[in-house]
Amino acid sequence: MARRRRTDAEPPIFDAELADMPADLRWREWMNRIEAVLFAAPKPVDREALARVIGRDASIDLLIEDIREGLRGKPYDVVSIAGGWAFRTRTAYADTIAASAAVPDRAIDLTQNEAMVLVSIAYHQPVTRAGVSEILGREVSRDVIGALRDKDMITAGPRSPTAGAPFTYVTTKGFLEHFSLGTLRDLPEIEALQDAGLIASSDSSSAVSALPTLGTEDFGPAP
Repeated sequence: MARRRRTDAEPPIFDAELADMPADLRWREWMNRIEAVLFAAPKPVDREALARVIGRDASIDLLIEDIREGLRGKPYDVVSIAGGWAFRTRTAYADTIAASAAVPDRAIDLTQNEAMVLVSIAYHQPVTRAGVSEILGREVSRDVIGALRDKDMITAGPRSPTAGAPFTYVTTKGFLEHFSLGTLRDLPEIEALQDAGLIASSDSSSAVSALPTLGTEDFGPAP
């Protein structure tokens, strides 16, 4: 059967496989494509999006590893965040970026009270508002919960099996992105923080300072 010729009105077909290209050049082109997508994206890019620009038999993980190897000695890296990947400047250059005043401040201001509630939810999720109140030993208001939801730090989780079936709360993808965490498994171990004397066993608020630095900025175009 004859192959139908593409008309000028049709967009070109994107060649993800690059089958006609030598293997080493094909691999390098796939690396370049991933770098281009990560550079242009305002947020971490997930596996599905990257899979669209490389061959079906290509390993995204191995391509990322080779990209990171090529970035050794550079002031930025590719890191796993919220189930995807993104360029991030290395923490050693956080002060340099701040001193330059060239990057807008994207920090989310958290009050002491909000920080305590957020950390309690992060380490005990899914947890109800009453559960957070019990953890902190005082009543947690709906206003604090609402403020954290407005800042995209928490969202409603499954209903609790307790009387009245109240909503539980869990952290969001925005929480992972803000603190540059790949998954919740990357949260610092609470016992290790206590053993190091960074927090008291009855105080969750100081754990915020042990989360990954907020001075690390996105590398690439601003959204």
